[in-house]
Amino acid sequence: MADSRRRRMSGSERREQLLDVGRSLFAEKGLDGTSVEEIAAKAGVSKPVVYEHFAGKEGLYAVVVDREMDKLLVMVTAALTVEADYRRKLELAALALLEYIEESTAGFRILVRDSHGGTGRGSFASLLSEIAGQVEHLLAKELDHHSYDEKTAPMYAQMLVGMIALTGQWWLDTRKPRREDVAAHVVNLAWNGLSALEPKPSLDPRRRAKERERATARAEKAVEKAERAAARAERALEKARRKVPASLHEEITPVDA
Repeated sequence: MADSRRRRMSGSERREQLLDVGRSLFAEKGLDGTSVEEIAAKAGVSKPVVYEHFAGKEGLYAVVVDREMDKLLVMVTAALTVEADYRRKLELAALALLEYIEESTAGFRILVRDSHGGTGRGSFASLLSEIAGQVEHLLAKELDHHSYDEKTAPMYAQMLVGMIALTGQWWLDTRKPRREDVAAHVVNLAWNGLSALEPKPSLDPRRRAKERERATARAEKAVEKAERAAARAERALEKARRKVPASLHEEITPVDA
């Protein structure tokens, strides 16, 4: 009796249900490891219903991939087009990718699997190329501003996007540290390079400024300490010179720096 009272799904609702089911199975088993029978069984429908909506698992997979690519591309594009300085844009883009991974784990697992011909727009690599194309325009302006060759922008865009994407794939399973810290560290490397890494990177400009102040203070203290040591050495040398005959003074001379 309960079944007879259950509201029948509309065509669009059934389509969305099949997409949710397919997304879950494709994330777990991939396209090759998932069958139409499994999709139908999990959705509680017959195989012909799956074929009616998507003409088979390949058609369903293609729609799932396109949706996930669009979702991630929209998130990253929004980060790259905010009114902010270039470092902040990079931080927000890294955060967008990590947020997508955290909130759409199944979708990201599907995207990073091997691509299949004829299934929508293709692979994760093609998505990264789209994102790199947007980063390229930003980098070209920044490189030109610093009198660097803007023709190298495409190469640097691929480097930056690839570094963040691979970090995201690593973080997919580890989930540690938290995404804000991961974003801060990856941007630290991308922005500063290995030779100028910040000891405690942060996404907060105020915290970064305080860290720079602390680093400057530590450097000044180190210089003062070295100067005091040099002064003590000079006094010790002068004391030693006074204790020996004048004829031997020339043998006690400071060592050249």
